[in-house]
Amino acid sequence: MKILILGQGGREHAFVKALKRTTADSEIHVFPGNDGMKKEALCFTDKSLSDTSFIEKLCADNRYDFIFIGPEDPLVNGVSDHLRNLGFNVVGPSQHWAQLEGSKVFAKEFMIKAKIPTAKYVLVETVDQVKQHIQQFTAPYVLKADGLAAGKGVFICDTPDELFAAAENIFEKKTLGSAGSKAALEQFTPGWELSYLFFTNGKDYVSLPIAQDHMRLYNNQKGPNTGGMGTWAPLEISNELDNNIRKKVIEPTMAEISKGNSVYRGVIFLGIMVNGNDPSVLEYNVRMGDPETQSILPLIESNLGEFLLGLSKGNLSELKLNRNFASCVVLASPGYPDSPKKGLTIEGYDLVAETASQHMIASGIKRENNQWITHGGRVLGAVGVATSKADAIKNAYSLAEKVKWSGIHFRTDIGTSN
Repeated sequence: MKILILGQGGREHAFVKALKRTTADSEIHVFPGNDGMKKEALCFTDKSLSDTSFIEKLCADNRYDFIFIGPEDPLVNGVSDHLRNLGFNVVGPSQHWAQLEGSKVFAKEFMIKAKIPTAKYVLVETVDQVKQHIQQFTAPYVLKADGLAAGKGVFICDTPDELFAAAENIFEKKTLGSAGSKAALEQFTPGWELSYLFFTNGKDYVSLPIAQDHMRLYNNQKGPNTGGMGTWAPLEISNELDNNIRKKVIEPTMAEISKGNSVYRGVIFLGIMVNGNDPSVLEYNVRMGDPETQSILPLIESNLGEFLLGLSKGNLSELKLNRNFASCVVLASPGYPDSPKKGLTIEGYDLVAETASQHMIASGIKRENNQWITHGGRVLGAVGVATSKADAIKNAYSLAEKVKWSGIHFRTDIGTSN
């Protein structure tokens, strides 16, 4: 089976590893990929993910069985539609449905229409409008930039002054560019968070193991929000909560999507806040999470390539899961998430041996002058797998300690705090 994965980070490397493990005789190309994937896949690291014409040529020359689109940007930009129109099998939703992630306001309107539980909000486009509407909400205040902002578009503010400063950054200083042309001012939702992901063909769905992400930079959920500092799975929840998520969130989501003519063949990732056994949707993502993917895919025993090929054609089959646990600890560069340092020498990476219980995911890494260097904010993901949660986390941390660079940062409480 010949497969093309679009993307270049940890999520895509996790798919490479899962496909190699479950799908015999698979030939995997990653566009553009990164240097850390090159032992397992053909990468095109001298190219840009935005080079649509090269992607077209690559697909035409190789006639892949299917194309899997990893990141949100190409989905929001309509790459899945474009490739489908050229006759290729694609895993990834249409540009229309990619707005569920690409626009916080679109997602809020979708949820209101489908009667899906979510926090109340108002649309704001200026600092003055934030000041006008603040009385409708109680602290802490939540301000979400409407567009894609690489995990940096959500601000949780304890005071009005913090909220106004965030609004000024978004609307006046334009720190998020076009992603901050408008925003959702939202009521804070108390509780604890889980990540619920499922594959769908636009009509039916197959759930994946539930993961728990740790978004804040520091232990005990302190510091700024990030793209994710670590995860573990499977999170076990009560039957009542699981039924509530399915009845109150997933089924109305699927009912609304199935009404339209636009294609949805891919993943829906629900960020859910839980209070008691009541779910409230924080956000939709239209792709696999990073780093949730790193702790979910090791739990799949089915032939992942065959499953994704069927999904690319609109068919869903069951996924067989093993009884393991998996955890991913993200190793970040100093300065992440605002201004991560690149070019720092990584020690120990070449000495890491992959086993059934430990493997390293390459996210922001580069090979230069015969040395591995940091090339992004989240550099590596240390993944541990075991028959218990505690051992999976232990394996992840023992692997994390085998590499180092100046200023390396990772949380030490993954799996032990919400």
